[in-house]
Amino acid sequence: MQAQRRESTPVPALFGLWDATSLIVGIIIGVGIFQTPPRVFSDAPQLWPALSTWFFGGLFALIGAFCFAELASAYPKSGGEYVYLTRAFGPWVGFVYAWTQLTIIRPGSIGAVAYIFAIHAGTLLQWGEVPLLFVALGAIAALTVINILGVTLGKHTHNLLTIVKVLGLVGILIIGIGWGHVQRLSPAAQAAPLNKDWFAGSMIAVLWAYAGWHEAAYIASEVKNNRRNLPLALIAGATLVTILYLSINVALVLGLGVDGARSDSAAADLAALAWPQGGRQAMSVLIVISAFGALNGMIFTTARIAVAFGDDYPLFAPLTRWSPTFHTPMRALILQGLMSAILVLGVFHFGRALTIGEMGANQHNPFDDLLDVTAAVFWFLFLLTGIALFILRKKDANLHRPFKVPAYPLLPLVFCAGCSYMVVGSIMYNPTYSLAGLCIALAGLPFYFIPRWPTKTPAETEERLPVG
Repeated sequence: MQAQRRESTPVPALFGLWDATSLIVGIIIGVGIFQTPPRVFSDAPQLWPALSTWFFGGLFALIGAFCFAELASAYPKSGGEYVYLTRAFGPWVGFVYAWTQLTIIRPGSIGAVAYIFAIHAGTLLQWGEVPLLFVALGAIAALTVINILGVTLGKHTHNLLTIVKVLGLVGILIIGIGWGHVQRLSPAAQAAPLNKDWFAGSMIAVLWAYAGWHEAAYIASEVKNNRRNLPLALIAGATLVTILYLSINVALVLGLGVDGARSDSAAADLAALAWPQGGRQAMSVLIVISAFGALNGMIFTTARIAVAFGDDYPLFAPLTRWSPTFHTPMRALILQGLMSAILVLGVFHFGRALTIGEMGANQHNPFDDLLDVTAAVFWFLFLLTGIALFILRKKDANLHRPFKVPAYPLLPLVFCAGCSYMVVGSIMYNPTYSLAGLCIALAGLPFYFIPRWPTKTPAETEERLPVG
């Protein structure tokens, strides 16, 4: 029996250019910029190599935004890579992508942000002996319940939170300039112990901090005039965040020096320069707000991916059913919450169960583990998306593309080369966790071959593509 794809309820286009750009900036500016600079400054042998990783990370994000801008303008359907990969390679690649997003990449990202939320919320509220694991799981559970109940941030609230985040980062920059010293940018600071894989490890953290520049593609059908506004939003968002991130790292060094910037509490230490009595608490509030907002956004977005996945594959059709009481995808949210909790529990199982009061610079850091377990798979899927751009240029040669990647094929080749480096570098940096992530991703393949798969998938049902 052939199963037919069920169409989801149409969603009105409510996002303008500013809203889409704000969405990208708000998702990118989560907790990465507060958490990753100490890791980068600790791994890099000197100051300027550390700053260069942030420059190259931003440049790479901008090149990736160019690639996604072309794909999103040519295929303005919600689902992002799911649509592009299925169209380019066939339904089994789209299936593996969706499976991987739901079982490893998104739960890992949710767990990493929940862990940072746990640290700063616990410190702010002085929960000294409360296990981090409990706080992280509690945050995931609470936001899952909130989303099930239908209490989600509207676009105006998200725009406001984005403005608060940007103003907070501008405040950090002002403190670094006003209370810092230019001579602290001298490369004479004490060098970190040399690690031959430092660049790959640092780029894993840096590019995770930039993660989110492609998120607007997931809501493509909800953006007004999406063939024009999506490319503009993707490029503007990546550019603005790159400028902010470079400025913040310079501010940390100006205010604290390289050695001070290596501290896990670098951002709070910098705020304390201007406000000794309340600077640390103010920074903790900013980080908690950023983490909570980013965590809520990821939980909301991932549930939409799950619903789209269930629309195409009967085995996962229950994920598409919305609660008649709360009008939310309850089953998708519950499954997502469980997957996130399982991954967090697994990572904490391999490390010592820490309490908030025990955290220190030399302690086992589940945040790094959660990044490492997802990195290789994450970048491999990005690599496939870059390759899909070349395939779709030929496969749909007559398809109208309102935006085309400049300097084609050079920039897409650079994007693919960078993704390839990140795949290899991630595996070399932490082979055990990379292998674990790969095994979870491949575990979904047997499910694809279960009988009664639909004969058509989203990208394949869109044969009536506009040409021009």
